[in-house]
Amino acid sequence: MSDKPTIVLVHGFWGGAAHWNRVIGELLRLGHSRIRAVELPLTSLADDAERTRKMIAQQDGPVLLVGHSYGGAVITEAGNQANVAGLVFIAAFAPDAGESPGGITQEHLPVAATNLVPDSDGYLWVSPELYHESFCQDLPANEGLVMGITQKAPLASTFGNTISLPAWKNKPSWYQISSDDRMIAPQNQQRMSARLNARKVITLQASHASLASMPVQVAALIDEAAMAVTE
Repeated sequence: MSDKPTIVLVHGFWGGAAHWNRVIGELLRLGHSRIRAVELPLTSLADDAERTRKMIAQQDGPVLLVGHSYGGAVITEAGNQANVAGLVFIAAFAPDAGESPGGITQEHLPVAATNLVPDSDGYLWVSPELYHESFCQDLPANEGLVMGITQKAPLASTFGNTISLPAWKNKPSWYQISSDDRMIAPQNQQRMSARLNARKVITLQASHASLASMPVQVAALIDEAAMAVTE
């Protein structure tokens, strides 16, 4: 068996690389020493994919990409690099060619869609006072409030950016569905995961923030994927 891959974690909208803190702790406990977390600008899919490609290119050996939420669209777009060994989607968008996160969202609007608020600069926010009930209702309320205050908003136009060549058509994939997700409708997650021909799909009774509320289970799926791509 060859060396374990470098795990590159890609966050989504309304959060930064620190959203992976608990998963990183679990991955370290499981023996993964090579872990990186990209900090995306959230200015366009092209910008975010390019930032991720640069991180991939800095790694020696194989890379396992893990995307949460919109980060799934980013790894779908950026994951065709030769050293990418697999993709893991955590309550994430996995668009096909020509699809956008915004277009997929319109198929089944999530419960918290009305809690998104644009500002005068073109950024789209989750109302901070509604962040807990929208994004992470299975975390303590105070934690949700802090996450809402520190959220990283995307440019709203990023929602409409489309995928060119989906990496999941050529790379092995894994998917975690959050059954209580209020940010990406579970029906959309089920549809996207079903067409991936994924090695494994799991469903957690979790909010959109499963990476924070159920890090043991999320890390276990990432660990399983890492083991599979090193065989």
